[in-house]
Amino acid sequence: MGNRLTLVSHGATAATRAAAFPVDEPLADPAPLPRAGLGRVAVALRGPEVRCAQTATAFGLAARVDPALRDLDFGAWRGRRLDAVAAVDPGAVTHWLTDPDSAPHGGESVAALVDRVGAWLDDRAADPAPVVAVTHPSVVRAAVVAALGAPPAAYWRVDVVPLARVVLRGGPGRWSLRWLTPAAQA
Repeated sequence: MGNRLTLVSHGATAATRAAAFPVDEPLADPAPLPRAGLGRVAVALRGPEVRCAQTATAFGLAARVDPALRDLDFGAWRGRRLDAVAAVDPGAVTHWLTDPDSAPHGGESVAALVDRVGAWLDDRAADPAPVVAVTHPSVVRAAVVAALGAPPAAYWRVDVVPLARVVLRGGPGRWSLRWLTPAAQA
């Protein structure tokens, strides 16, 4: 059977609603959330950002910070809307969206993110206790790509909305995607 890892994308923020590159910001609505869709939780982890802490709290989880669950570093684009960046430097945005090794913003590339999250998955100890990790859409996407052994270019083909849940089963080097649940169905 192996490990059961549920990855939960944090709730909506001003940046997610505005199609902007996030800063460390709070949730737009930190109201309590039902835990029913999370299943049994033996271990709760979260990214270090405020939006992950608030989402974990909204689920009633006493989650431990795991730095590997941090968001993609968007460098100089942090706090800016995607359309505003594209209006000023459309070539940089196009390059970033088509070349997973590029980081025109000076932050982390998509390929580096997929490698980081893949290493985190590979470091998960073989433990049948169910783990829930509250993190970012970027990290959830990267986990799906890494688990499926897909190339980093597949990253943009995975759509992760706020509060979406992904369940992976298995363990290091042998993860499988069990299901992906959009927030509306969670």
